[in-house]
Amino acid sequence: MPTTSLADALRIAPPALDGSPHYIALRDQIALGIGMGKIAPGERLPSERQLQLGTGSARGTVREALSQLEAEGLIYRRDRSGWYVSPPAVTYDPTRWAGFMTYVAEQGRTPATEVLALETAPASSGVADIFRLVPGRPLHVLRRRRSIDGRPVLVERIMVDPTLAPGLLDHPLDGSLTRVLTTVYGITVARNRVDMRPCALIKSIADELGAKSGTPGLLVVRTSFDAGGRVVEYDEEYWRHDAVRVHVDLSVRD
Repeated sequence: MPTTSLADALRIAPPALDGSPHYIALRDQIALGIGMGKIAPGERLPSERQLQLGTGSARGTVREALSQLEAEGLIYRRDRSGWYVSPPAVTYDPTRWAGFMTYVAEQGRTPATEVLALETAPASSGVADIFRLVPGRPLHVLRRRRSIDGRPVLVERIMVDPTLAPGLLDHPLDGSLTRVLTTVYGITVARNRVDMRPCALIKSIADELGAKSGTPGLLVVRTSFDAGGRVVEYDEEYWRHDAVRVHVDLSVRD
């Protein structure tokens, strides 16, 4: 469908009658057009100029409306490319030790992983404390970019204790790290500790995701323990905030 179809629909949309700010009325019209399927997930929106001319809105009004839709996760911006309708988010259950490749594929989507950097580096005092190691002890460090249906959605940094997984960096790591740890090293996880907080993607992360610096993000920090309480894996994931939905189903405790 041509990207001008939404602009055409907005041009004839009736103005808001409830006294809402103009940018909210425009936000509602664009959201309605997306909801009605006038532009599909992953498809490019009309340019800001097209929206400005098509709706009779001021430039600042258009930008405020688009920023509101971005904050809500309905659209996202590709740096130097424009605005696109966000694909459906994947569901992440932090109570499972299912790897990214597994839970994305289970939801009928196509996952991919690209290795950005591999090294064995000395642990900082903060990270050493997490692993209960002496600062300066070597740790395997993996940096990877992960995509869903061809769209980069997260950049992660994973640390693993070499004493638990010697030679880990010699294995192919552009797939499931969970599978390698399980099948090659016999490592299983008994407990996950997950912390999440909103963030703004700094320039280096945003560049790797093809986003603009300052784009809303979600930082997910996961520490995985084996049955003996040893830290198996420490993972920092910087997600596009519109790409993931967290779901937890737990028994209620007093």
